Amino acid sequence: MSKGTAFITGASRGIGRGIALELARHGYDIVAAATQADPSNTQKGNYEVKARVEELGQRCLPVAGNIADRKDHVRMIQEALDCFGGIDILVNNAGVAPLKRMDILECTEESYDRLVEINLRGPFFFTQAVAQQMIRQVQAGAKRKPMIVFITSISSDTASPNRAEYCISKAGLSMAAQNYAVRLAEYGIHVYDLRPGIVATDMTEKVKEKYDTLIAGDLLLQKRWGLPEDAGKAVAALAEGYFGYSTGAVIEIGGGFGVKRL
Repeated sequence: MSKGTAFITGASRGIGRGIALELARHGYDIVAAATQADPSNTQKGNYEVKARVEELGQRCLPVAGNIADRKDHVRMIQEALDCFGGIDILVNNAGVAPLKRMDILECTEESYDRLVEINLRGPFFFTQAVAQQMIRQVQAGAKRKPMIVFITSISSDTASPNRAEYCISKAGLSMAAQNYAVRLAEYGIHVYDLRPGIVATDMTEKVKEKYDTLIAGDLLLQKRWGLPEDAGKAVAALAEGYFGYSTGAVIEIGGGFGVKRL
C-alpha cells in the first residue's frame, strides 16, 4: 500500500537516488525524473532506481526530461498524473556543478547561464507548475496535504569564488523555497530547504582529495563524508510529518559545517 507519490528530479544517481530509495522504504511510490531514461540499462540510471524501488515493494515511474526546458515540465507532470493520479511530494533535487571551476574574475557567461538555467530557473518554474497541481488536489479534498522540498546546498550562504555561479544558483533556489513557503501556506502545503554539505557522489569525485583533507582537519564536527542516504533520511522525516510545524525551515545536512565556533 502506498502512502503517496513522490516526484524526484535528478533521481537517477547521487542524492536524488538516495532520496528515492529512502522514500520507497517508507512506503511512497516514486516518479524518478532525469535527463535520460534507458529501459535497457538496469545497472545504472532511472531504470536501476526503478528496480530497487520495486524490490522495496513500491511502484516507480521513470520519466525523462530536461528540467531547464519548460516544455518538458508539462509532459513530465502529465506522465506522473496519468500513472499515479496526483503528486504528494515534490523533491527539487536536479542540479549540476560547473563543467570547470573558474575564478569569479574569469567566470564565463556560458557557465553562469548554464548553472542558473538548470539549478534555479528550471526548478523555479517546475515548482510553479507542480504547486498549481497540488493546489487543485487540496481544493478537491485530498486527504494528504502535499509537500515540497528544495535540495539546495551549504553553498547557499557560503562563498566559493572558484565556483561563484554555483553558489549564486543555490542561493537563489533557497530564496525560491522561502517565497513558495509563504505563498503556499494558505493551502497547507509545506515547503522546506534542505542544504546538503560535502556528499560523496560522482559530482564531488573530482575534488575528493581536497575534501578528504578538509574533513580530516577541522571543517566539520562529524569527520566523515555525507552520504546520499543522509539526505534521504531527512526527506523521509519531512514526509512522515515529523517537522509538521516547521514550513519554510532551513535544514543543514552537513555534519556540523554551519556551527559557528571560536
